[in-house]
Parts: sequence; structure tokens; C-alpha cells
Amino acid sequence: MPANRRWLPAAALIVLSLTWGYTWVLAKQGLAYAPPFAFAAERCLGAALALALAVKLSGRSLHLVAPLQTVAIGLAQVSGFMIFQTWALVEGGPGKTAVLIFTMPIWTLLLAWPILGERVRGKQWLAAASTLGGLLLIIEPWDMHSSLFSKFLGLMAALCWATGTILVKRLRGKTPVDLLVLTTWQMIIGAVPLILLALAIPEQPTDWSLSYIGILGFMSVVSTAFCWWLWIYILDRVPAWEASLSVLGTPVVAILSSRLTFSESFKTLEVAGILLIGGGLILLSLMSWAASRRNPA
Repeated sequence: MPANRRWLPAAALIVLSLTWGYTWVLAKQGLAYAPPFAFAAERCLGAALALALAVKLSGRSLHLVAPLQTVAIGLAQVSGFMIFQTWALVEGGPGKTAVLIFTMPIWTLLLAWPILGERVRGKQWLAAASTLGGLLLIIEPWDMHSSLFSKFLGLMAALCWATGTILVKRLRGKTPVDLLVLTTWQMIIGAVPLILLALAIPEQPTDWSLSYIGILGFMSVVSTAFCWWLWIYILDRVPAWEASLSVLGTPVVAILSSRLTFSESFKTLEVAGILLIGGGLILLSLMSWAASRRNPA
């Protein structure tokens, strides 16, 4: 990557964390207008349409490259992730059970080693320990009063996301695929099971008010379509485990925005967790900067 563009992945991660973090506040507000599975389906359908329009306007071809791998990515990282995340919210509420999905960096780190050959070395372990330790303080797995089933659903969502991340890295390592087209097909394929599930499960009808349309528009176009493409862009440029650790800025933003929006009080362990995650992310950034200085190419 040219020296004047090395900052782009870091900037993309900041935008991603800020957007996805605030998305949790919008999701909580959106569920007041639409039932969970319908909300997930409408969000992904809107994202698929927005991405298809972007591909058309950019003059690209929607030709599907590597169909089997793309189907696997779409089913894992869109369908599986959204279904288990939504189900966890239904079973356990929007509390700590749902936050279990942010254990995805742990599973990505474990999967990336044997499958992609990406190993955590030296001081990188210090950054990993700091960010993951901060995550544990935020989740507080020792103080969960929800059902074991809802915790299982949250972990399954995390595994689906980690699996999709590994599949994207492996596909891009073997096959030249346009990132925008890949994201579009991933969203189209992933939206199909969500739509079928929303039609099959009896839920209250969506309240198509102007407020909900605004929330859905942002969730579809920005936090889903744009940010999913941004995630694949980041994965194309940094190791999978490093990207997954870096995106732990998302729960930090989610907690801060939720506490400020809904006037909730901060907990001591949450503040400690935020500081640990922030320290780990700063350490990762410093190590990446030092590596780029040693190897300008």
C-alpha cells in the first residue's frame, strides 16, 4: 500500500466502530416500531438493494465469482449472525447476553491460526490480552442471570461472524473478487433466509412511521451496506485477528452512546473494561505504525 494511504484501514476501523457502536442505540429504538425478525429482514433487504444500486451506478458487473464460497459467507456472516443475534435479543433481552456476540475476536483469533496461518506473536499478545480482558470486564460472564440458551445464542452469533471473517480472508487470498460486488452478493444471499424467517414467524406488523423509516434507512444503507463493505475492505488489508480485536471499539462506543442517550449510569467494571480495550487498541496501532516504519513496502 502506498505510504500516503497506509492510514486508510485505521480510519476505516474508527468509522466502523463509531457507526456500529451507535447502531446498538438505533436498534433499541427501532425495535419499538418493528418486531425483531422483521426488523432484521427489512434491514438486510434494504442493504442488499442499496449495494446493488451502488454496483450499478459504479458501472461494475454483478457477475458472481466463486458462488459456493460467497453463499457460505452470506449464510454465515449475514443470515447466521443476524438470526442468532436477533434470537438472543428475544430470549435474553438487550443486556449482557447479546453482548456475548463481541466474543467474536476470540473465535477469530483461534480460527485464523490453523486455517489462515495468522499467528499472534510477541508484544501482540499483550494487546490481545488487554482488549480481551477489557471485553470480559464489560460482559461480566460471572454475573449473568439470563438463561443458558440465550447465552448459547449469543455465542453462536459470534461464531457465525468469526467463520464469515475467516471465509472472506481465505476467498480473497485465493480469488480476485471485487469487494463491492462480493459484499452485494453476500447481503443478497444472506437476506433470503431472514425474509423467509420473518414471513414464517408470527409477529406484530411493522409500524411504518417516519421515525422508523429514518432509523431503517440509516441501519440499512450506512450501518449494514456501507459498514459491511468497509469490514471486507479492512480484512483485505490487515490480519483477521487484528481486525477483529480492533473492532472491539464497537462495544465501547455502544456503551458510551447508550449511557449518554438513555441517561444510564456507568459501572466501575465497565469503565475499567473501556480503558483496557482502549489501551489494547492504542498498542495495536503503535505496533502497526512501527511495522510500517520498518517495512515501508
